Amino acid sequence: MSTRSAVMAEDLVKTYPGEVEAVKDISFSVEAGEAFGLLGPNGAGKTTTIGMLNSTVTPSSGRALLAGRDVAEDPMGARAISSVVFQDAVVDEPLTGRQNLSLHMKLWGVDAARGRSLLGDLTDTVGIADILDRPVSTYSGGQRRRMEIVRALLSTPQVLFLDEPTVGLDTRIRHDLFDIIATLRDQTGVTIIMTTHYLDEAERLCDRLGVIDAGTMVACDSPANLLAAIGTEVLELRADDTDRAEGVLRTNGVAMEDILVIGGTITASLRGMPGARAVQLLDESPVPIRSISTRPPSLDDVYLRLTGDRIAAAAH
Repeated sequence: MSTRSAVMAEDLVKTYPGEVEAVKDISFSVEAGEAFGLLGPNGAGKTTTIGMLNSTVTPSSGRALLAGRDVAEDPMGARAISSVVFQDAVVDEPLTGRQNLSLHMKLWGVDAARGRSLLGDLTDTVGIADILDRPVSTYSGGQRRRMEIVRALLSTPQVLFLDEPTVGLDTRIRHDLFDIIATLRDQTGVTIIMTTHYLDEAERLCDRLGVIDAGTMVACDSPANLLAAIGTEVLELRADDTDRAEGVLRTNGVAMEDILVIGGTITASLRGMPGARAVQLLDESPVPIRSISTRPPSLDDVYLRLTGDRIAAAAH
């Protein structure tokens, strides 16, 4: 791993009482200014990994470093150069937005003049300058999230942790918020580590993605490279007898590892086989097909292939 990395996870393990292995030997690094996304099903270990990196969870073994600082040995030093936007709101609702943000700046020792300038710039950028003097209890979910992101950036952190930053928000607000995060990243150069269930968000914002499943990192690469690993075309079909439909594909050269069955739906990475040929083979087979189509691959396909075993098992 690079010594210039803003974030380094080295063989991180977290075992909770009862021998519950939440994270099993995860390693990765994130360069300064990079946006890195952690994806995975519920319970995969994403939030625990984030917690070990930001000092809220103590590793059972391994090391987490922020800008060279060992998080476990120097938690205050790590916190001084990082900020966290948690899944759940951590604001004082009876206070106004301005009061919340001013209190945060005092707690972090932000210079008053610099703080006022930064507060004005950030609240203008995220579009909440006109509501700062209203109680936070009157804010919508999207407005509250914007305020929490401003609060996290007021201490000018080197690393910003976003743990499911848009959970519970509707689609339009999610898109608006991620445009704002991308703009703030461009303006500040902050390194971003985020977890999300929304793959469109991860693809839009992140330079690289790490996919965690059952406490282990099963893939780590750029969105483009992860997509390229699937090929250029995906077949998707629904059938009552998926075993027979799968058999037709395998008999005609589609590899087992390129076929994913969840419930009554099969998706297959076609790689060298033209989509029209795959459709023809199934149309000519005696297997009843409810629907069939081909399309370019998406990050959903990547995600399901890396974590699909448990999802498929849950579907049965």
